Amino acid sequence: MAISRAQLAKELEPGLNALFGLEYNRYERQHEEIFTEESSDRAFEEEQMLTGFGNAPVKAEGAAVQFDSAGETYTARYVMETIALAFSVTEEAVEDNLYDRLSTRYTRALARSMAHTKQIKAASILNNSFDVNSPIGDGAALVSAAHPTVTGNQSNILAVAADLNETSIEEALIRIQDFRDEKGLRVAIQGRKLVIPKELQFTAERILKSDLRVATADNDVNAMKNMGMLPDGYTVNQFLLDPSAWWIKTDAPDGFKYFNRVPISTKMEGDFDTGNMRFKARERYAFGVSDWRCVFGTPGV
Repeated sequence: MAISRAQLAKELEPGLNALFGLEYNRYERQHEEIFTEESSDRAFEEEQMLTGFGNAPVKAEGAAVQFDSAGETYTARYVMETIALAFSVTEEAVEDNLYDRLSTRYTRALARSMAHTKQIKAASILNNSFDVNSPIGDGAALVSAAHPTVTGNQSNILAVAADLNETSIEEALIRIQDFRDEKGLRVAIQGRKLVIPKELQFTAERILKSDLRVATADNDVNAMKNMGMLPDGYTVNQFLLDPSAWWIKTDAPDGFKYFNRVPISTKMEGDFDTGNMRFKARERYAFGVSDWRCVFGTPGV
């Protein structure tokens, strides 16, 4: 339905001092703190997890060398979604508006809606990260105690859920250093950045930035700060829904990815029969994760 003069009654009368409600600042591009952007020219993108070889055994003198096998395990698929929104304005509403070019004001509002949707889509990867009904390529939740590998299940979640504090972060960082590849070989992965909802920003600032330990009478140094742990600090994402959940992003390659299939574009056209002006914004993209080792998390308590 087109926006008509009845919906813009006050903008058709003299004496109006201000128009407000569409010009707020917005949280945008927060996905760049988490996801690596890549371009795409397909309906979907796939990334394949490979297995290498296990530990090399001792070869006895005169005995045959032992052969190992390699192959593929799971596939991560990114399916491109089309995100679009439109509006139309009657010819009379455009002609009789006294204060503003309607198309300019509402096109900005359209862009705001598209940007907001993108942040919701990006944050949903973490918001659903503990949900077994939202699995990644290996069939487990993104943050799970049961990621299947050739040599058995692996975990990227605290055994006992914990709130954000010095002890729980230290345990998570130690567990990250125990990550193995698909054949059980240790991999040199480190925690890089704390990802938190807005409710935990003050706690994170105290824990990571204090010179001494937080909430203790002991004059101990802040080990995490002195050792250079979490070198990228923390990022606050206002689109995370659980006030107690938190995650550590690691330096594992091929983790969080954002495939940009078609960048955002806007179009405008007039309808000959009605005279209405129609405006549309559209883009295509996909958010997802290939390797679960890119994150460690807990839902908190």
